[in-house]
Amino acid sequence: MKMHKLLGKKGFTLVEIMIVVAIIGLLAAIAIPNFVKARESAQTNACISNLKQIEGAIVLYNLDTGGDPLTLGALSPDYLKATPSCPAGGAYVITGARPTCDNAAPVHALS
Repeated sequence: MKMHKLLGKKGFTLVEIMIVVAIIGLLAAIAIPNFVKARESAQTNACISNLKQIEGAIVLYNLDTGGDPLTLGALSPDYLKATPSCPAGGAYVITGARPTCDNAAPVHALS
């Protein structure tokens, strides 16, 4: 009699498990694109912030020396604590008095 009770009503059915898996899959399908979009947006905003910081350092360098720096290395010790790196994997380049990033998204956002 005890064996019959153990094998009888415990556990989940296959249908119940499939419904739970389908709901988890649906939630993941909704959430993952939002996380990717939020990460890209955060990287773009951080890159724009770095470009503004570099631009301010260029202005100070120009006021002190009367010319534009040729590289980011010229700004590092006195005008920037450290040379910033693009969080999206791009590289910052100084063209004239304007810093740019070779990553496509933030380049146009600063101008």
